[in-house]
Amino acid sequence: MKLNTLTQKIRINTLLAIYYAKSGHPGGSLSCVDILASLFFNEMKLEFSDDKRLLKDRFILSKGHAVPALYATAVELGLINFKELIGFRKINHPLQGHPNRNSTPWVEASTGSLGQGFSFAIGEALGFKHIKSDSRVYVITGDGELQEGEIWEGAMYAGHNKLNNLCAIIDYNKLQSDDLNSNIVTLEPLADKWKAFNWNVIEIDGHNFKEIEEAFNKARSVTKQPTVIIANTIKGKGVSFMEGSPLWHGSVFLSDKDIENSLLELDCNLNVIKKYIDERK
Repeated sequence: MKLNTLTQKIRINTLLAIYYAKSGHPGGSLSCVDILASLFFNEMKLEFSDDKRLLKDRFILSKGHAVPALYATAVELGLINFKELIGFRKINHPLQGHPNRNSTPWVEASTGSLGQGFSFAIGEALGFKHIKSDSRVYVITGDGELQEGEIWEGAMYAGHNKLNNLCAIIDYNKLQSDDLNSNIVTLEPLADKWKAFNWNVIEIDGHNFKEIEEAFNKARSVTKQPTVIIANTIKGKGVSFMEGSPLWHGSVFLSDKDIENSLLELDCNLNVIKKYIDERK
């Protein structure tokens, strides 16, 4: 399946999970879909144990509130089914509002407190170095998340230890919960900051599959530095009235009209959309 077709399906199911839950974070979930699809269907060496735990390359979603996109990706991987997906955020359901490695074994790290997933990824990369494993660790962070001090402590440590098996991807959609990053705590000059901590820095369009693939190829070729990919993205990507708007960060309620308009923009059949709406009622 072509990645653009795959990401269309992931975006549809991401929004449906939030719609059925009556709560969630659509903006930052939609902005990282193309990166997630590229990682899981092109880049990572995926091996799963009998209980569905990752055995080879590892992935951590440090911006844990974007987990609807990860769950929707898991549907396409066959790790869960659509019926499970639409139980998102229900009490005692495995698919909670932030990743939980206990209820979903294919999730590598329980995240939510911003910055902690990044630290987890660094520790795992260091562990692989100690046991001389060729496994790689990939972690997606938010851009607002970079305002956490823990990120920069970790960046300094990973650069010092030359963790070339670590690849961080910043979902740089320029928005956080209430406003533009630049109006809250500016991040620029972002590339220079990471270079100062001895990271290999690659800047790309985070919705361009060719650029994403090339960035991962470059990251694997680096031997003495961790890599950070600054992926310029659009919050709410794929739905015009969500794109570039902090109003759709979360936790928001998607009305019947919201989901209908969203899925129409994602080329979903109107009869199918009405079926989704009727099923929730």
